[in-house]
This record gives sequence, C-alpha cells and structure tokens, in this order.
Amino acid sequence: QVQLVESGGGLVQTGGSLRLSCAASGRTISSYAMAWFRQAPGKDREFVATVIWSGGRTKYADSVKGRFTISRDNAKNTVYLQMNSLKPEDTAVYYCAAEGAIDGRVRTTVDEYDYWGQGTQVTVSS
Repeated sequence: QVQLVESGGGLVQTGGSLRLSCAASGRTISSYAMAWFRQAPGKDREFVATVIWSGGRTKYADSVKGRFTISRDNAKNTVYLQMNSLKPEDTAVYYCAAEGAIDGRVRTTVDEYDYWGQGTQVTVSS
C-alpha cells in the first residue's frame, strides 16, 4: 500500500504559478508510475500529467502542455507539478495517483491507477 498526500494548492491570479507536491509513504515510489489528475465541479476527473517510474518519459494533457511540468524525486518519495501561466479553467481539485509499474507505458486514465491522494484545491481568479 502506498499513501499519497498532496499539498501546495491555493488561490492564485490568472498568469500566476503554483507548485503542487505529492508526498508518498508506505512504499518507495521508485517502482511506481505517478500522475496528476484534476476534477472541476460537475465534471469528471481528467488526466493532467504523468511520469513513468524512472522519470524518463512524461505525457501531458493538451490543455496544460507547455505550461505544466511534472517531475519526481524518488529519493524524497515525492512527485511535483509545477504550474505556470495559470488560467481560470485550471481551477479544480488536483489529485495525485500512483500505479505499481516499471514499464515505459504512459497511463492517462483514472482506471489505470490504484492509489489516490485526497486532493488539493487550486483556484485561479480572473
């Protein structure tokens, strides 16, 4: 079992930046694919970004490509999401997810992840 705790959310103006952190415990994440998803009110949870176990491959949703960066520090058992040039449509609860996998396949759907954090709210004001 791996437990995930997100932090770093908050209120920011359009064009601002935030860095989310996802701290894992219970297991080392070095053999886990990690991802960020988000869910706005009344909408389904959607994929934001993922990084494979080694950090050697990432994938982003088209809506955040070029603005968001996912990274991982396996030594600190932590994954990050740097969010720049934020827009009001980025407002959502952001969730960290993990899946035990050491292949090179990127995973972009909710069903592909077994472990989830509780989420952190990001609000971008216009």
